[in-house]
Amino acid sequence: MVLVLVLCVMGFAAWVTDSITLEGERTVYTAACDQGSWRGDECSAKLVAAQRYRFRALKAHAEVLFWTVGDSQPSGKYDNCVIQGGRDWKCPPNADAARTITHEMARGLPVPDPRVHPLAYHQIQKWKWGLLRLGFPVGNSAMN
Repeated sequence: MVLVLVLCVMGFAAWVTDSITLEGERTVYTAACDQGSWRGDECSAKLVAAQRYRFRALKAHAEVLFWTVGDSQPSGKYDNCVIQGGRDWKCPPNADAARTITHEMARGLPVPDPRVHPLAYHQIQKWKWGLLRLGFPVGNSAMN
């Protein structure tokens, strides 16, 4: 019984910290600064849950699909990608690139390229995003 409880707690912790994800998939959780402004990663007012950007790397096809969770806009796709796995890939930018935040993921983190991706974002951890979504304050910093 204790072993089952320990395994459940460990599994929940892995899910909350995003160390366990679907094969080839990565979600980037972001925060917005409601009625304030950003100074680096610090919000001068209240943090709120913002977009979730999802990426699915299809290594066999050298493609990465991407979309904004909950948005009605269709998904985008990168071709001719170099894919190590769902957390490490790089794709040449294309016409769809302006609709998302990156065309490269390194060790699970989006690599910013403001020349190609005009969408500004402040990444936060999954557990913080979840608490913000439920209306709980988690401070003013978007730092992971």
